[in-house]
Amino acid sequence: MIPSDFIDELLAKVDIVDIIDEQVPLKKGGANYMACCPFHKEKTPSFSVSPTKQFYHCFSCGAHGSAIGFVMEHQGLSFPEAVQFLADRVGMIVPKVRGQNDNPEVRAERKKKQQTLEETTAAAADFYAQQLRFNPAAKAYLDKRGLSAEVIAHYGLGYAPDGWQPLAQVFQPYPNTALVDTGMVIDNEGRHYDRFRHRIMFPIRNPRGQVIGFGGRVLDDSKPKYLNSPDTPLFDKGKNLYGLYEGRAAVKEAGRILVVEGYMDVVALAQFGVGYGVAALGTATTAEHVKILMRQADSIYFCFDGDSAGRKAAWRALENALPQLKDDKSLHFLFLPEEHDPDSYIRAYGKTQFEDALLNQSKPLSEYFWEHLSDDLNLNTQEGKAELVKTSSPLLVQITAPALGYLLKQRLSELVGIDPDNLAQLLGQEAPKQHVKQKSYKLPPISVKQPVMPTLVQRQIRSLLINPDWAAYIDLPDYLALDGDFACLANLAETIKSHPSVPATAQILEHMRGSPYEETINRIFRSVLQSEEMEGGGEEDCENFQIGIKKLLNELKYSQIEALKQKSLKSGLSESEKKLLLSLLTAKQN
Repeated sequence: MIPSDFIDELLAKVDIVDIIDEQVPLKKGGANYMACCPFHKEKTPSFSVSPTKQFYHCFSCGAHGSAIGFVMEHQGLSFPEAVQFLADRVGMIVPKVRGQNDNPEVRAERKKKQQTLEETTAAAADFYAQQLRFNPAAKAYLDKRGLSAEVIAHYGLGYAPDGWQPLAQVFQPYPNTALVDTGMVIDNEGRHYDRFRHRIMFPIRNPRGQVIGFGGRVLDDSKPKYLNSPDTPLFDKGKNLYGLYEGRAAVKEAGRILVVEGYMDVVALAQFGVGYGVAALGTATTAEHVKILMRQADSIYFCFDGDSAGRKAAWRALENALPQLKDDKSLHFLFLPEEHDPDSYIRAYGKTQFEDALLNQSKPLSEYFWEHLSDDLNLNTQEGKAELVKTSSPLLVQITAPALGYLLKQRLSELVGIDPDNLAQLLGQEAPKQHVKQKSYKLPPISVKQPVMPTLVQRQIRSLLINPDWAAYIDLPDYLALDGDFACLANLAETIKSHPSVPATAQILEHMRGSPYEETINRIFRSVLQSEEMEGGGEEDCENFQIGIKKLLNELKYSQIEALKQKSLKSGLSESEKKLLLSLLTAKQN
């Protein structure tokens, strides 16, 4: 048996959009992603994937589930095999527990530790923000950079005071395990001191807005210029981008996202009205970064300094992007004059000229690709052409976007003067791809009957799955006899409440796997025919949910009263049953 807390952690680390998009090309459709369902034939997309709830649902055939469920169904794997497949992707080791359920106390302790780490980084961010107000040098530095109070507050900028242990002012005891585990404090052979000292602090947030790490910049020309949090249980620099949370609205409005090199570049651009910038966290742009970027917008722009370091970073980003490329996504590269970075350029020329350069002077990936590879090559010689084929071949083979991959190979054919068929042989692609028979899925039976409308309790179950935090509104007395869908609702609420923090929809679905209520939940999901039914989470929807729970509670009480009356006529009631009937009748009158 695989412990349920491991399943929770696994689902928190994988992204269902990535998992499904590798098999079924997804397109953004409002808050969710849409595609034609891979489990039945259709021409109009009805297959929806929710990045926030981390589950998929087809409004036509009713297929639904978490990332684990998708891998099981699409690849024909068993539950343990699907878990192993996903765990391998994120570098997790699947624990094996035989003959026993996972210990709830262990699970609760693990969740508590996670919460403690998050509270520690949040408290540190508040401390740094407070210290900024009292340090003239730090305030003068940000004033000199032209940052307004609004931008400083939006990005939560702060100041780490000089000294060995400033955090001792707010954390007692100092040091503690959470401070070390979050990388805020360094343990140097038993000597403890703050990692960040006398630096402008940039909180790094995850997509939910929680502070998971920091970047710190010096106020002068001392080295290192930037210092970043190390990888911790909260923070993985290769899978997070600075400014993504703060810039999500601007990215949506602009329809594009911009990648720059430094934290200050991101903030300075925002000060001048370009709020859709993000930065890698002390590392080159990784493949995971590219995946994240492509989920935000169809147009991704990289802006680098024009020096050798900037060009090296740009090429590294392109290399890591190749396996992730899609025909409906575009990547562009802008190189600024060597004397400028994005911060200095937008201060010198303003927003209009910066965006004009970004949109009209940046090079599409296809152009930059060949420009870089052919640099220093003489394509008028056979040797130069051979070298271009040699260096481009291992890169082209990584591209899975069909149209773009074809066009790039066609361009190589033109550059070196080799016809496409012969070039395909040189690239090792002369053999046609082997056809793999797709898994056969049957369409749901066609019925001329009108669809059965879900009952109130079924609608409540569906609403609770989509909005797990609404479990707080469910309190069913122990004396009520529950069975069928009512028992499912009660069990669902109890499962959600047993978690230290509210679980995601995908995690709940996996907790219900193999339970007596799994089929009930599947049946309810299959009845959902419109996307709107999966979205309701506003104040009015919440009020209707609470009203529905009250109606169900009254319905259960009335059913209990009738059952007790019938038993009283047939065989009589025990003393406890008489007291229960009396209390129910009294409550009914009130």
